[in-house]
Amino acid sequence: MSVWFITGSSPGLGLEIARAALAAGHQVVATARNAETVRDRFPDADDGLLTVALDVTDQRSVRTAVDAAVERFGRIDVLVNNAGSGLLAAVEESDDAEVRALYETNVFGPLAVQRAVLPVLRRRRAGHVINISSIVGFATAPGWGVYASTKFAVEGFTETLHTELAPLGIHVTLVEPGFFRTDFLDPASLHTGPDTIEDYASTAGAMRAAAASLNHAQPGDPAKAARAVVEMAAAPEPPLRLPLGADTLQAFEAKLEAFRKEMDAWRHVALATDHEQDQGQNQDQNRDRETPSR
Repeated sequence: MSVWFITGSSPGLGLEIARAALAAGHQVVATARNAETVRDRFPDADDGLLTVALDVTDQRSVRTAVDAAVERFGRIDVLVNNAGSGLLAAVEESDDAEVRALYETNVFGPLAVQRAVLPVLRRRRAGHVINISSIVGFATAPGWGVYASTKFAVEGFTETLHTELAPLGIHVTLVEPGFFRTDFLDPASLHTGPDTIEDYASTAGAMRAAAASLNHAQPGDPAKAARAVVEMAAAPEPPLRLPLGADTLQAFEAKLEAFRKEMDAWRHVALATDHEQDQGQNQDQNRDRETPSR
């Protein structure tokens, strides 16, 4: 039995992860800005569930929630950084206040929660940090630029955290969901910006229209995604990345293929920027990598 600490446990993937963890026999600290909204979702919950108010943009709130979890269960084993906000707009359409608010929740929020929880995990030399990224955290698309940039940031510090915590016995995983049938695309959850620019009608504008038509018709099943996350956390060697959904795999494979083609096309330019005495050695090494073994 593990103790799970989940942020953003109000409707959506966080709520489903809490349900799946409880169903698997774990103890759960389910947090949200309004703890009562979470408690109402579990009318039959026993002492294995603790609901706590948590605003990830408020350092004092973060510390209070983590302290309450440790006081109740004695430890935290799995941290799920799920709380986040969305923004769908062209990069130029995104105003300063929206961008800063998004970073406060999506980037500085999980960093704050990690800082509060990691001492608990390090003391025991065990645990698992699961940071919820996105399909656009690796392969972005028009309209998602600023939101994607927050997830790119999460991917960056999570990759590094993985290498820093591995010697301490703590696992780290990025979960990268595609479009799942939650309330994420609802106007209350996904900001689209107050102003639009006509020049982006065929790119970001088209994406806004597509998102509206996809709302509550997304291909992914959040309950299945949640069970996959809980099962993954039980693996002896969990992955650094867990992409979820056929749309995510398709987008990732397309990006990797495009990246490889572009890198090969411009390889000669990259190699030409080394000091002359190193160029011959580097070119030989690249030829060795490209020559098939016999």
